[in-house]
Formats: sequence, C-alpha cells, structure tokens
Amino acid sequence: MSGVLAEAAQQGTQVGFHTKVGVRWSDMDVFQHINHARMVTLLEEARIPWLFEDGLPTVTLRDGAVIADLHVRYRGQLRHDDGPLDVLMWIEQIRAVDFTIGYEVRAGGADPQSAPSIVASTQIAAFDIDTQRLRRLTSPEREYLSRWHRV
Repeated sequence: MSGVLAEAAQQGTQVGFHTKVGVRWSDMDVFQHINHARMVTLLEEARIPWLFEDGLPTVTLRDGAVIADLHVRYRGQLRHDDGPLDVLMWIEQIRAVDFTIGYEVRAGGADPQSAPSIVASTQIAAFDIDTQRLRRLTSPEREYLSRWHRV
C-alpha cells in the first residue's frame, strides 16, 4: 500500500496503531458513501502494514493466518471526500491460537476524540499453511501483539 502513514498513537492510556487509508472512487456505492463490503477491504489495508510488514518477529503471521470472525458497526457515513481515512487499531484479546483486533475509523482530519464512523473487530487465527491446521501463536508473536493490547 503506497503512501501509508503509520505510527504508534498514544491517547491518554489508549495505545494503538494509527494509519491512514486512501479511499478510491470504486469504494463508493450508488448512495455516495463507502460501500459496506469495501469497508472490509479498507480495514484489511489498514492492518497489513501493522501485522505483516512492521516489525513482527522472524516467524511471522506472514507464514499463515486466517480470518475467523469479523464484525463491523456503521455509526456514520463516510464518503470519498473523507479520505484518507484515519484508522486506529489495537489488540482486544490474545488467546492460544488467535487474537482479536479492535478498530475505530474516522474521516481524515477528524478530531481523534470524536465518535468514530466505523467500529469493528477482526479475530485472526495463526495458521500453518503446510499442514492446513491452526497453530499456536509463538512467544515472539504474543510478545509483539501484547505491546498493542488494551485492557
């Protein structure tokens, strides 16, 4: 993804990974807001630089991960002119083979304390591609994910 601005965000005691995601004209629907299915793609584009390119240990989730569950709540409209979108992500839960990411999505330039337009979560399971089975998260993976855990 070109032009991604990513940074650790500290808002009070709220730690998360902050990035900007561009909105394409093709992300819009006939009602002139971002299509619900395209929002799922935009969430994916936000998390990839964080989890797959930005400092994970040698044995990484790049070796295999699958989406186990996804929830998206639309609390306000986002339009093409609202891009690039501000996306804040953090780890909600870490378990033996999976973890859950929380998201808040706001229009570009919106006050970080304002209500998000999108609130979402994604459960991701570590997966061994060779055996086609779930695998346990490694200690380095758990350590990395723990740095972003909100309690």
